[in-house]
Amino acid sequence: MGLARYQKMRDFQRTPEPAGFLKRGKGHSFVIQKHAARQLHYDFRLEMEGVLKSWAVPKGLPTRRGERRLAMHVEDHPLAYADFEGIIPAGNYGAGSVMVWDFGTFDADGRGGPAGLKKGHIDLTLHGKKLNGDWTMVRMRRVENGKDPWLIFKRENDMKAIGPRVDDRSALTGRTMKQIAEQKKRVWQSNRGSSGKLKPAEEPEPAAKAPKLSAKLKPAKPAFVEPMKALLVEAIPAGDWKYELKFDGIRALILKAGKKVQVLSRNRKDYSERFADLARAVAELPAKSAVLDGEVVALDQKGRSSFQLLQAPLLEDQEAPVYYYAFDLLQLEGKDLKALPLSERKRLLEELLQESEDPLRFSANLEGKPEVLLKKIRSLGLEGLVAKRADSVYESGRRSGAWLKLKVTQQQEFVIGGFTEPRRSRPYFGALIVGYYEGKELRFASKVGTGFDHALLKSLHGQLKKIARSKVPFSDLPQPGPHGIPSWEMKRCTWVEPKLVAEVRFSEWTRDGHLRQPVFLGIRPDLSPLEVKRERPAVRVGRRKPRRKT
Repeated sequence: MGLARYQKMRDFQRTPEPAGFLKRGKGHSFVIQKHAARQLHYDFRLEMEGVLKSWAVPKGLPTRRGERRLAMHVEDHPLAYADFEGIIPAGNYGAGSVMVWDFGTFDADGRGGPAGLKKGHIDLTLHGKKLNGDWTMVRMRRVENGKDPWLIFKRENDMKAIGPRVDDRSALTGRTMKQIAEQKKRVWQSNRGSSGKLKPAEEPEPAAKAPKLSAKLKPAKPAFVEPMKALLVEAIPAGDWKYELKFDGIRALILKAGKKVQVLSRNRKDYSERFADLARAVAELPAKSAVLDGEVVALDQKGRSSFQLLQAPLLEDQEAPVYYYAFDLLQLEGKDLKALPLSERKRLLEELLQESEDPLRFSANLEGKPEVLLKKIRSLGLEGLVAKRADSVYESGRRSGAWLKLKVTQQQEFVIGGFTEPRRSRPYFGALIVGYYEGKELRFASKVGTGFDHALLKSLHGQLKKIARSKVPFSDLPQPGPHGIPSWEMKRCTWVEPKLVAEVRFSEWTRDGHLRQPVFLGIRPDLSPLEVKRERPAVRVGRRKPRRKT
């Protein structure tokens, strides 16, 4: 990666961080810096290839055997950064207090050096002031913008936990985070031409500013608009398209008006309290007002977005961090941006988010041929791609074809209309009966009997009992056949008001219009039942098949 990205992200006239340079050698030093930026985290850095290879670890390195922590691979840092401790002034990237939390050396065998980094598997033995022992780092997937998610976990034996007093003391100077933050005009200057003592520095620069906008744009206040929708297609479209990752989460608009922030689903449900960390991060953006469009996602242990992990009981799981991937900007500083081309809206969005930190992330365009991207996405077990025309305006509530989605897995929403009796040892119910709307009629799609554990069966059964009804909500039942529900079985079913929407993954649609191998993923409170239609790929925007030579 080198230092080009590190240096591009910083103005060394405004920050005391060292500009640094590549320094070839075979050093095996490491440093962990505690960083109180917008989100407190620990920066883990390993000396390799003349730089410090760096990862942001939100909760710090684990100390118990088998315990796993997320580690985001970030830009390389210069070797001189190893003894940087002090304040990064406001208005600079990563503004906040930095402590040298631990430092020392690491053993590098065949998997501990650059070879391990390239392969995505690093085995380490650390010899530090605070940490000593064996750890393993594993890359979960590669990301185009360079912020690859990794997992780091403790090998061999447990290590004695770091107490609060030791955690809040610098391994370099013995200072606490509070003492470092109280430097005010004094920042640690590393070893730039001196003994490395504290030196006076200029007053912090003012906070970063929002992007500049044209005066010709229409005025607008932060307000909910119905999100633009993507059209499902079977084939890669012809022409010039920009591609983004398709996330498996909750679509959400974020409205910022001063310090007040609302996180709203596409059916206007307020998730501001549920995703309070996200709301706080948006409140700190350098803009008085803004409206962002994006997806709230939870990442699994392989770095993949997972709708199942977004279910309420799992939100406290430390191994399921929640993020917001912003992919569009609809309003900024009192100006309506929807009529601007997508390329310009994304440029303004990236500029607005350039100093933001987790859980707020920019959804960048993916580089490469779409055929190669789809192949990679399929191998990683991801959901698919979204293709967008760079010149497209934001068409609120429309599925115009300027945005397309290509799925490599079959997955969509269905309305729950009833459930079957429990069988064998399973309690509460056997399977959910789901369907979709055609006009005002609810059409039967499938019985869904897998994807539940005991707690979920109990919880869902409780919700369904409250909306039970005697009348069958489906317009096309009974149906004979192995995938249908015949008359005799309908007498044993419990029917419910079609108020709940379920996310279901399946292998394919059968010829008679049912789901093969359906699996329940979760309840979708962000969707209204009448919105749920059967997704059918549009043929008109797909790439034509080549003619055979005769």
